[in-house]
Amino acid sequence: MVEMSKYMRKILSDVPTLKVFDFSQYVSKIPGIIKFTIGEPDFDTPEYIKEAGIKSIENNRTHYAPQRGTVGLRKAIADTLAKKYGLHYDPATEILVTNGVTEGISTAITAITNPGDIILVPTPTFSIYTPDVMIAGGTPVEVDTSKTGFKLTPVLLQQYLDKYGNRVKGVVFVNPSNPTGIAYSQTEMNDLAALIKGKPIFAICDEIYSELNYDGEYSSMAKVIPEQTILANGFSKSYAMTGWRIGYLCAPAKVTDLLFKVHAFAVTDIATFVQDAAEAALKAGDEATKEMDAQYIKRRDYMYKRLTGMGFKCSQPMGAFYIFAKIPPFLDQDDNKLIYQLANDAKVAVTAGSNFGKGGEGYLRFSYATGMDQIKEGMDRLAGFCKKEQDNK
Repeated sequence: MVEMSKYMRKILSDVPTLKVFDFSQYVSKIPGIIKFTIGEPDFDTPEYIKEAGIKSIENNRTHYAPQRGTVGLRKAIADTLAKKYGLHYDPATEILVTNGVTEGISTAITAITNPGDIILVPTPTFSIYTPDVMIAGGTPVEVDTSKTGFKLTPVLLQQYLDKYGNRVKGVVFVNPSNPTGIAYSQTEMNDLAALIKGKPIFAICDEIYSELNYDGEYSSMAKVIPEQTILANGFSKSYAMTGWRIGYLCAPAKVTDLLFKVHAFAVTDIATFVQDAAEAALKAGDEATKEMDAQYIKRRDYMYKRLTGMGFKCSQPMGAFYIFAKIPPFLDQDDNKLIYQLANDAKVAVTAGSNFGKGGEGYLRFSYATGMDQIKEGMDRLAGFCKKEQDNK
């Protein structure tokens, strides 16, 4: 028998799986576990959004949709971006509806990357960008930001631009950040944009957490270099629509035309009734998201206080729903070992910082996208574990 897996693309043997999901599946088998792992809102999709989806199905909106997205949704996206963020995109030519931001990012990276091209990926960050570049045939270069407050600085960016020269095709910006919760100001974005403005370098901007920006202004590369920016956003986090799988890309018309080719041959289109539900989400305004945001802030503040009280050094999250915490010296400094110890001994599941690339080693990511009762119980368990470990030192 021929082992056909040996004859597939060689690069795939080097592409990792999503360790965050692998570990979450492992801990789900542990009775009574409290999970601070997956970044999925514990809220249900708001009723008015579900009702719009149901009504769409009842009206037989179940056939093929326009491949770029329904006219209604693309207009709602354009109107929302203009009203809330001052970004202006032509819904007919500059917006593409995607199967979540994950597909959108994959489409963007595939569309811009030629063999040998380098995509700079500031880390720690969510672990899709580096594999996407590898699969596209490019070379991902991770930029460790752990010594610069988990932000890409102009000095750091310039070092990599100098090192790799015209091989650099794109820079990934995730704002606010997963896993750190850090958000850039517009001034910081402007300073970074100045280094790539007018050069054949794309800014690949994942803004899925833009609605979960609690303490700062909305900031984006799209405000300063829209001609070089591919903006990705969606509905999963802000509207508790993770399972609906819907997002969008925004870019100049000629760039969008080429993004469309990758998207269309990969997924054809996005379900019409899902797009109708997403359109309803945008047209209803901020009422539903504001209530969820208020709960996230309460959870963030409580978890931050508890963790720092136990000896964890934490970044103060400005957005998203994660706390990135430095492991205190009295615990095992190997984050991958520690998460298994916490899961099995304390019945608390968190994510290893090293899963998010360079600069994440020695950290843990805590998601507070879960109920306050679970957070309080989980923090009590963790505090007991930490006290036991300190007593044994």
